Amino acid sequence: MKCITSDPRHLLGIYLNDHLAGAGAGISLLKRMTRAHRGSGAGPRLALLTEEDTEDRDSLREVMTSVDVPVNHVRSLLGVAAAQAGRLKGNGRVLARSPLSDVLELEAIRMGVEGKKELWRTLHTLARTEPGLDAEAMGRLLARAERQAGVLEALRLAAVDRALRGGSPQVLATPHRSGRRAAKAGWA
Repeated sequence: MKCITSDPRHLLGIYLNDHLAGAGAGISLLKRMTRAHRGSGAGPRLALLTEEDTEDRDSLREVMTSVDVPVNHVRSLLGVAAAQAGRLKGNGRVLARSPLSDVLELEAIRMGVEGKKELWRTLHTLARTEPGLDAEAMGRLLARAERQAGVLEALRLAAVDRALRGGSPQVLATPHRSGRRAAKAGWA
């Protein structure tokens, strides 16, 4: 029988590797959604989220290096495999994407981003005593994850309207003040 360790360094390694595996699964799902919605109003927002999520995963790898936690490659592969298995869920259609697919996948990605927010919040707290962690960087990553959650919620609500209310695709504008061009979040 295995002895369960309570060594904080060992537990930190498990924690960070679990989040790294989740990041791989989330990126896989975001890439699939981005391909499925290329040419729609949601496509550019999904592409940006994919890019940012990839950067966030790279930031997590850098954190792991800075606190001397090795990457568990088996665990990372299991996370991507879990994302692929998620494609087998019922969506009301056998061979094609269903409008319900958008709702379910956006909810899954949103849950992942909520977990990522907690990761950055935890690391921000640990930065007080862990010299390898940069509290300011963790704060910036947390703020970005909070913004990502808002974008995902807007996309999810548009998908809910289309799939479950029978509504037409909605147009959601990004504020001009941010310096970004207005973008449609409708689902074509």
